[in-house]
Amino acid sequence: MKLDPTAFLASPELVEALKKRSAEIPSDGEYYLFKQGDPPTGLFILNHGEVTLSMSSPAGELLLSMQVGAGSLLGLPGLIGNEPYTLTALACTGARVNFITRENFNAVMQSDPGLALKVLEVLAAEVRTARHASMELRPNASSAHPSHGSQGHKSVAGAD
Repeated sequence: MKLDPTAFLASPELVEALKKRSAEIPSDGEYYLFKQGDPPTGLFILNHGEVTLSMSSPAGELLLSMQVGAGSLLGLPGLIGNEPYTLTALACTGARVNFITRENFNAVMQSDPGLALKVLEVLAAEVRTARHASMELRPNASSAHPSHGSQGHKSVAGAD
């Protein structure tokens, strides 16, 4: 499964607002930001370098691995949904990462509700890339689409 690494990128305005209420994580080498299944504690902002995101099956089989770059927000779906992280994030050597707690994230969103729309843009991009990647896993996925058959399904504007 291949995800689009740009799906995790946030606008510079959102990154700067979040960084003001965050703290830099000191590091000299590779380190885990979070592991798949961990409870969410906050949001990670990649300032410089790369982070490897991966996902494994319950049996331990690697399903995906990808690199994301500066400007990426990591752990956003877990933070918003208050559900365990669905990916593992490993900061590569030289990466500079900030961490913002749930409380500070919520404070930023409440102080400037316009930024919430920018968060939704990142979440929408993540959902869209995950849907595209899941279509790669299904053989004949295009023939299963309701608009390709005569099932009487109607398209709903904005349902993407």
